[in-house]
Amino acid sequence: MKKPIAGVIILIILIVGGVLAFHKPPAKNNNNSTSSNNSSASQAQIPAVNNAVVLTKTSSTLGQYLTDPAGRALYTYNADTSGVSNCTGSCLSSWPAYQGTGSTTGLPNGISTIKRTDNSQIQYTYNGMPLYYFVNDSGTTVTGNGIENFSVAKPVAASTSGSSNSSSSSNNSSSSAYPY
Repeated sequence: MKKPIAGVIILIILIVGGVLAFHKPPAKNNNNSTSSNNSSASQAQIPAVNNAVVLTKTSSTLGQYLTDPAGRALYTYNADTSGVSNCTGSCLSSWPAYQGTGSTTGLPNGISTIKRTDNSQIQYTYNGMPLYYFVNDSGTTVTGNGIENFSVAKPVAASTSGSSNSSSSSNNSSSSAYPY
């Protein structure tokens, strides 16, 4: 009778240990910016975005930010407006558009596409804002935040805009496992 109880206790310990090992609390945003947008976002519990198009990563310097499925950081351009990309010509040399490669129907909440007016290509957007890469990022390293009016794309709570204007870099990031 003692062996089955001991087995159940060990199983419970393993399950709890596994949950604790893979669950990290959200990193504190160490951004010292005085932007009112950042203060609301850092205080609210921001839902992660995880789907076939966009993932949420967390770093100790950036907090939560959006990536493509391969872990490359995605950025938004401060000169863009909802549904309109203003990064054209030489801008696209440094900030390539995150282009739609699969089906653009049935996309998850917050993810959509636009047809670019300069080259008619399909570009992914998050909450209407076009998404870009930075050519100087290497793999999962984030180096473009705050450069040339681009900010790392951030998941946002329903009533806030979580964009950040500080510049930092980080190799220390992890994926969030919470579905949006």
